[in-house]
Amino acid sequence: MLCQLTASEARRQIAEGLITSQQLVQACLDRIAETDESIGAWVHVDAEGALSQAREMDDLRRKGRTLGPLHGVPVGLKDIFDVKGLATECGSPARKGTIAEIDCRVTANLRQAGAVVMGKTVTTEFAFLNPADTGNPHNPAHSPGGSSSGSAAAVAAGHVPLAIGSQTNGSTIRPASFCGIFGYKPTRGVISRAGVLQTSVTLDQVGVFGRSLEDVSLLADALSGYDPHDPASLARPSPCASAGLRRQPPVEPVFAWLDLSFNDKMSSDARDGINEILSGLGSRVERIEAPKSVNALVDYQKIVHEYEIARHLADDFEHHWDVISETLKPVVERGRSYSDEQYAEALSMVAGAENYFEEFFHDYDAIIAPSAAGEAPLKTDGTGDPVFCTVWTTAGLPAVNLPLLSGSTGLPIGVQLIGSGEHDDRLMTTAQWMVNSLAAAE
Repeated sequence: MLCQLTASEARRQIAEGLITSQQLVQACLDRIAETDESIGAWVHVDAEGALSQAREMDDLRRKGRTLGPLHGVPVGLKDIFDVKGLATECGSPARKGTIAEIDCRVTANLRQAGAVVMGKTVTTEFAFLNPADTGNPHNPAHSPGGSSSGSAAAVAAGHVPLAIGSQTNGSTIRPASFCGIFGYKPTRGVISRAGVLQTSVTLDQVGVFGRSLEDVSLLADALSGYDPHDPASLARPSPCASAGLRRQPPVEPVFAWLDLSFNDKMSSDARDGINEILSGLGSRVERIEAPKSVNALVDYQKIVHEYEIARHLADDFEHHWDVISETLKPVVERGRSYSDEQYAEALSMVAGAENYFEEFFHDYDAIIAPSAAGEAPLKTDGTGDPVFCTVWTTAGLPAVNLPLLSGSTGLPIGVQLIGSGEHDDRLMTTAQWMVNSLAAAE
């Protein structure tokens, strides 16, 4: 089925004239029409606009024009990213009918790379706690995770080969784990957030979903680059994740496993699966007791996130408090209650974490960790605990979900690899080595 192609294979077949972008987009639209009623991954599918873009990409190829790295490949965007002419509603009635006047930087970069923008995927309320109604494609009664619910579900369901999400805590890696796909959150500052809903200027980061390591690397590389409109954007060359995939490690990688205070939240399925992987890697893994300052990042992340969302979205909360969910209201009120001194201390701890891990990775190629506590919970139980992503997100480290395990009910369980800041290429080299090594051992 065309709709099940990886992005990398689809791009190759389009470039070689084996398929057209229009055929691929139509196959994806057919798949959405067939399955999205039960999944609910999309807020808006721009069928007419997507087919028009696809025809344009096919015409450019026939004319022998330069082909971009995502030429003709369909992509879905979480509904916090501005796409000119489409609504950006951020999962909240407070933003109902808000039409974007210009593309955000991510959308502009997608167009420059030749991608076809398919539409907007479902997000939780203001990309935070209140669950959306999206179902997990493996079992719609279960959650796909949050807050990038629709983006992860759309890739897992065969609606699009690629999708864009975000991560302020665990909103890319956890949904990727629950949906059994690859998810990748690059180093903080590699991908611009200009034109994206801002819930936390300190913590918000862009993430991507795909069907292979090659896919997520290809997409992230197409989106990366300095943007003076984003205060966190890195004003220097970005690491090339795709280049990392093409390299062999000069020596076998060395992994770290951190014993963290919240590891007891893992389900027995997740614990057993990860222990099997750690055993398979043998002496390549070193177990380390996490210092108290690293465990404490969970509390400091909460302060920073809640303090900032209460202020960044103050207009929404002031003028539309009646439509804010009862799930979000207590968080906003708590965020308002934090003192400037508490916030400053939390920011100091975030900076300290960045320095700690910069030193830490002198001795290790990657940290192995759970992507989530276990299998996806039922939708009625929320979107799952993000705590297994909190430390790495707070420190701005690159992280990737590898869909390697499954639980007792057959739902996916992911394994997370975390790398050194601005060494995303090294992380991908290590991830590819680990996937190949584990496959060879089976």
